[in-house]
Amino acid sequence: MKGMKNQSIYRIYMWEESLRAVGQEPAGISHDEYRSRQSRLFSQLRPSDLLIITAPHESIRSNDVHYPFRTSSDMLYLCGWEDPDAVFCASNDDGEWKTTLFVQPKDVLKEIWEGRRPGVEGAEANWPVDNAESHESLQDILSSMLVKSSRIFVKMGVDSDVDNLVESEMKSNSRERQKFGLGPISIVDPSMMINELRLRKSNAEIDLMRHSAKIAAQAHIQAMANTKPGVGEWQLEGIIEGLFKYCKTSGIAYPCIIGSGENATILHYTVNDDTCDDGEVILIDAGCEYKGYASDITRSWPVNGKFSDAQAEIYQIVLDAQIAAIDECRVGNSYDAPHKAARRVLAEGLINLGIIDQSLDVALSSDGDLNKWYMHNTGHWLGIDVHDVGIYRPDDEPRLFEEGMVITVEPGLYFGAWRPDVECPERYANIGIRIEDDVLVTKDGPDVLSGDCPKTIANIESIVGSA
Repeated sequence: MKGMKNQSIYRIYMWEESLRAVGQEPAGISHDEYRSRQSRLFSQLRPSDLLIITAPHESIRSNDVHYPFRTSSDMLYLCGWEDPDAVFCASNDDGEWKTTLFVQPKDVLKEIWEGRRPGVEGAEANWPVDNAESHESLQDILSSMLVKSSRIFVKMGVDSDVDNLVESEMKSNSRERQKFGLGPISIVDPSMMINELRLRKSNAEIDLMRHSAKIAAQAHIQAMANTKPGVGEWQLEGIIEGLFKYCKTSGIAYPCIIGSGENATILHYTVNDDTCDDGEVILIDAGCEYKGYASDITRSWPVNGKFSDAQAEIYQIVLDAQIAAIDECRVGNSYDAPHKAARRVLAEGLINLGIIDQSLDVALSSDGDLNKWYMHNTGHWLGIDVHDVGIYRPDDEPRLFEEGMVITVEPGLYFGAWRPDVECPERYANIGIRIEDDVLVTKDGPDVLSGDCPKTIANIESIVGSA
């Protein structure tokens, strides 16, 4: 018991050290910025349009046990409202756009059991909206808005109550429609317009994402420090998720991947129930969500704290590929430039090791042998969602990087000896390496938001097992 108590004290001490390393919490998104986002969206609409942003309903696992609720990303982006049963609407009244937020009303009994609610008054006073209404009045008020509108901008399939109202009004043959031609005539998904706004991050968003990445980096450092032969993948997962909560995040941005040995060669391994053995490499892909914004970091390291020669060979190739890819994250470069750079370095490295017996051009082709060991893209947009919104190939051409875009850079090599479709080199059997960072595109070049997380061989070896 005494030993367990000492371990708990040590863990809290280390988490306090991590919290200090993360630094001060950023201010968050101001009401002015939310209003600016709304205005930029409204500028793309016609006066007779109605915008409706819905969120999923609260989930209940069984009886009265509730899942943690997470609202829709578009709701977070446009007004920052996080509670369930919310609908955000915008309509044009005499040339001026007005916003209405439908929220859960105050309810003393439910608040006793489930927590305080801002209610209508709180929403109007403290959120960037013009008007707030009880969700209980949604049908009457929204119906009157629908009658006055011609196009309805709403993503169907999220809120069945709203879907039913919209569909009912579309099919209605009301007196107003017959007399005055009032009522909706089309439904449009607003996602594309909102996605384009979300793709370019503001300074406030970048501050939140940098903070999220700093927390995730400290979680990886703690996992490295606590790695030793015999530790459970699930135990390292607990350390990571515990630190996320200790640093006041809302938790994981996605299910953690904690894979040791052959599990590291499975791209989306999330079982995390195996033991980490001496001589293996562990791959951890973990990120948190802070005030709605995700981080996404992957690191790979030796369980015993020392890379073998074979492990170091593969690791250095992946690191060199990642560095080359990050350098391509520059304003004006195409979205696929990092992927091409990473693939080239990976192929060259494997040719030099004799793993690939092809010319560089053949190895990089669609049928080339690089595809045996590297089978995914090198990055994705990052923001309010871990795989954030934004078209990669508008007009079927790779998008060009702009200032304020954030992308992950995550090349890897995976030598799964268990795979029946390839002949895995024995020297590299069950080595899985991926290195991932979160990169902001700036006018001065790439800015690695997750730069606090160590990734050189020397730095990693100095940390693993140090706890």
